[in-house]
This record gives sequence, structure tokens and C-alpha cells, in this order.
Amino acid sequence: MANALSFSSSVSVSVLFTYLRMRPCRKRIRRMYRPLLASSTPSGELEKIKDMEARNDTIASLLACPICFKPLELSDWTIYKKLKCQSCGKVYVSNGRYLDLTFSSLTDESEAFMRPSTELFRNPAISFFYERGYRQGFQISGYPGPDEELKLANKYMETAVGGTVIDLSCATGIFTRRMIKCGLYKSVIGLDYSETMLEQFHSFIQEDQSLKEQDFLLVRADVGRLPFATETIDAVHAGAAIHCWPSAANGVAEVCRVLKPDGVFIASTQVVEALRPFRQVLRIAYGAAGVWTEEAELRKLCENCGLSNWSSTRNSAFIMFSAQKPRTILSEPDKM
Repeated sequence: MANALSFSSSVSVSVLFTYLRMRPCRKRIRRMYRPLLASSTPSGELEKIKDMEARNDTIASLLACPICFKPLELSDWTIYKKLKCQSCGKVYVSNGRYLDLTFSSLTDESEAFMRPSTELFRNPAISFFYERGYRQGFQISGYPGPDEELKLANKYMETAVGGTVIDLSCATGIFTRRMIKCGLYKSVIGLDYSETMLEQFHSFIQEDQSLKEQDFLLVRADVGRLPFATETIDAVHAGAAIHCWPSAANGVAEVCRVLKPDGVFIASTQVVEALRPFRQVLRIAYGAAGVWTEEAELRKLCENCGLSNWSSTRNSAFIMFSAQKPRTILSEPDKM
């Protein structure tokens, strides 16, 4: 019994009740750990655990296979690291810091050629300096800074208060961490394709005790194949990111698919009208949408992908906009 108590005190509650619990193993996990928790955890902590369980159940129900969009179930419940698709049988692995739900995670082969806009942010140096100088340079284009940008985004996301929010292309968590701390949302999910950005995000979490006690999920995924069930998300935020996506149209279409009816998409980028003559050259060189030369382009992009109710805020080249998913959109994969 002494060994069991020692084990219990050394394992964090976040591991005991990890967000990766699924129906086939839930009862076994609870039976295994209930005696240890009852004997060593204060009643107040038990209430926190129950609340965490409820939030984690919500997050777990959102995850889907990025190949077939069918539900995922825990394949290896003893170590909380493997998720298996109930339909196609694909297995996805967590490294203990983030959950990898990319197609490339299914093979040991190195990834094929990556566009410059993608490869740049997988560079460890860029990830390290992203919040240590790189992001501050955005103020030249009129970005007001992370705190003010989040205040503006929160206004656009008022309908999502108490719901689930994805911070898409979250980088090092510059907005995700603020979303978690503001306490407005029931569940916050940080998602990025860059492994080095997510590793840096995890380092920031370890340095901030208030974040270590919060409940959220970090996911590595492709913006063009989001690993979430259709119509399950209340809001999607993409700060200074859409211009880096390999295909803005594919990304926004996926955002529309995962949003609930009346869900909102909020994004910031820059509109530089002076670059209009060089737009195509820059897009080819950068390997992404890269350059927007007028607000109408962004509005049309959202409308073409099924979003409406456009709204925007401008400051020099900086633009933050929101668009909403109407109730009439049919967004199941087999209906698209």
C-alpha cells in the first residue's frame, strides 16, 4: 500500500485522467485509480478532478481520424499514448507533449518537399526566437501586439464563450496561453504543424505553474485536414497565420467543416495594396497564399468556403476579420 501511495503522489492528476480516455477503457481506468485517489487526495481536489474529467470527455469526443474523419479510440490505455481509428485502423501517437494527428506520423519515411512557408516555421531557431523578437517585428505592419489582438479576437468570439476554441497555427502558443488564462472558454486546443513550435510551446507551459494546472490539448495537424469531427467547434482563431498556409482555400474550407452552425472563424493577416503588381511572383516564391492586396480577396475567400456575416478591423496593413458559419451549410465530408 505504501508503494501505491508513493506512486499516486508522484503521478500528476493530468496523467491519471488524461484527455485521451475513451469509452472502452474508461471504467477500467477509474476502477484502477479510485482507491489511490480516495486515500490520498483531499475532497476539494476530488471535485477538481471530476470537473477536469468532464472537460476532458468533451475534448476527447471532438477528435477524429484525419484520413476518414471517423472517431478515435484509445488503443493502448496503459500508457495513454496511442489512438486508433475505429474505421480505417490508423494509429496515432502522443509523445507526452503533443498528440500527432498528421498523415506523415503514420510512416517512418521523411516527409516530402515542404513549401518554404511551412518549412520556415519548423526551424528550431525560428521557433525559439518567435516570441523573443520575431513576433514583435509585426508591429511595423500595424499589428497591435498579442494582448490587444486577443482582446479584439475575444470580442469577435463572444458567441463562443463557455465553448470549445481551436487556436489554429498556434505557433509557440502566444495566443493559446492567453486564451487559457482568460478563462472565457471551456476547452482550448492549440494546433500547429511545426514540431519545433509545439516543443517550444511545451517549454513555456513548464515554466508557468498556472498553465501546468490548466486543462487543454496540444495537437500537431495539417490545416488542410483537421482531425476533428464535423460541426463540433464553437470558434477557430488563426492569428497571423493564414498567409502561411499552403492553401488558404483548403484551410478555410476545413475550418467551415469543423465549426458548429453559427460558429465563428477569426483570423489576422496583412493587406498590402502596394504589392499588387508582384502578388503572383511572391506567392510562387513563398509557396503559400502569402500576400493579400485587398480586403475583398479575404472576404471572397470566406464566402467561397461557406462562411458569411463578414466583419473586419484594420490598422495600416494589419487586418483582423471574422466570418460565421450559417445554419444551412452541409459540411459532412460526403456532402462536400
